[in-house]
Amino acid sequence: MARNAPERSKPKSMADYLKALGDRDSWWFMFFYSVTFGGFIGLASALPGYFNDQYGLSPITAGYYTAACVFGGSLMRPLGGALADRFGGIRTLTVMYAVAAIGIAAVGFNLPSSWAALALFVAAMLGLGAGNGAVFQLVPQRFRKEIGVMTGLIGMAGGIGGFLLAAGLGTIKQNTGDYQLGLWLFAGLAVLAWFGLLNVKRRWRTTWGSAAVTAARV
Repeated sequence: MARNAPERSKPKSMADYLKALGDRDSWWFMFFYSVTFGGFIGLASALPGYFNDQYGLSPITAGYYTAACVFGGSLMRPLGGALADRFGGIRTLTVMYAVAAIGIAAVGFNLPSSWAALALFVAAMLGLGAGNGAVFQLVPQRFRKEIGVMTGLIGMAGGIGGFLLAAGLGTIKQNTGDYQLGLWLFAGLAVLAWFGLLNVKRRWRTTWGSAAVTAARV
């Protein structure tokens, strides 16, 4: 028997996006993702130059180092979502921000060993990759009806964050001759996201529905 074609969802208008931006939680999620995904792609872009400049590695070796970081972080994204389902998005994201901040801050001390720097960058990228999955475990808990709009806005923020991080690291290196300040600034952003998450967690306990609070472990 023939079936009626499923109804198409109504295309989102600019007003829908502006309405979503009027909710302060949307800005928090955009910031959280700009740190996790933006940090991930920003570092992926900057690491070949970092390993070459900082440790004199050949472009090929620097590429292998970067590939190890990116590969590990990419694998962690689905695992981050699974961890968020198991332990809650808030808890998972909090831990991942701490891991990323500690790893990046430690690298900023200009370690003498490229292997030590690689290990810390891998740890940081694992945290950022898992954080990407944790963010999107939380989004549908908060924005059930606006999930399409919010996915677009949050993804945009992640892309912008990646561009700004890569450009910022390059600019700081050019003007100071060192990556140290740029790495510490990014670690500071991860710490800021960590504190921001703890801050909004208290409000979410009273503004989210009970089912969403249970799913997110708020």
